[in-house]
Amino acid sequence: MYRQFFGLKEKPFNITSDPNFLYLSRVHKEAFDHLIYGVKERKGFLEITGEVGAGKTTLCRALLNHLDINTKSAFIFNSTLPEAQLFQTILEDFGVSVGKKTKVSMLRQFNNFLLEELSKNNNVVLIIDEAQNLKAQVLEELRILSNLETEKEKLFQMILVGQPELKNKLNAPNLKQLRQRIGVRFHITSLPSDETGDYIYHRLKVAGSDGSIKFSDGALDTIYKYSGGIPRLINTVCDKALLSAYVLETKYIDSNIIEKCIKEIEGLVFAT
Repeated sequence: MYRQFFGLKEKPFNITSDPNFLYLSRVHKEAFDHLIYGVKERKGFLEITGEVGAGKTTLCRALLNHLDINTKSAFIFNSTLPEAQLFQTILEDFGVSVGKKTKVSMLRQFNNFLLEELSKNNNVVLIIDEAQNLKAQVLEELRILSNLETEKEKLFQMILVGQPELKNKLNAPNLKQLRQRIGVRFHITSLPSDETGDYIYHRLKVAGSDGSIKFSDGALDTIYKYSGGIPRLINTVCDKALLSAYVLETKYIDSNIIEKCIKEIEGLVFAT
């Protein structure tokens, strides 16, 4: 609706996990470096945690785009599936044609798949999003599968991505063996206040902005105070702000516009 007015080729503040819009803040760059290191060095299990909307999924999508052709990957979004369906989804995402759909049969197929990739000298990466929802039994079965290794390195890398509750789950006594196999652990914190503006202008530039859209210092400060530096909340406010600015026919967004948008988002503005 407002794209033509602002001269944008696409909406800059969608809340979808588009890696093209990834802004590598100091903490996101460090998290990305940890992921690359863990995969390339074949560390086995990696754990990435962060609050809702912190950018975990976007970071993982960017990682997938970065992997070479000798790395086979699967990205599982629905971690609440029943065990059999989860393993079927994992196999299908790796491009494996599922035969018998019993858990035992599928685990055997997965093991055969890993052995086949080993013979081709390929690495295998499985990313499971919202991993805090995984049952302990499923995590233990995945750990057993990860036993496939050479004398020097792991042949199956699993990245567990989740909310802070994931850390508590993995600290449970019955998952001690899995916890000891986690080679990389990183927690993604929110953006610091001094990077909020950079994040916003980065997304505007990717969306095709010529630099004419301006946020006042007061607007940026208000956005940060409301969002706490969580990218998804920043996107929500900024998308609403662009719509309001379009209605007002202005490309300058001040704190008054932001404060009104926040009230509307929170349901504090009522039609008269």
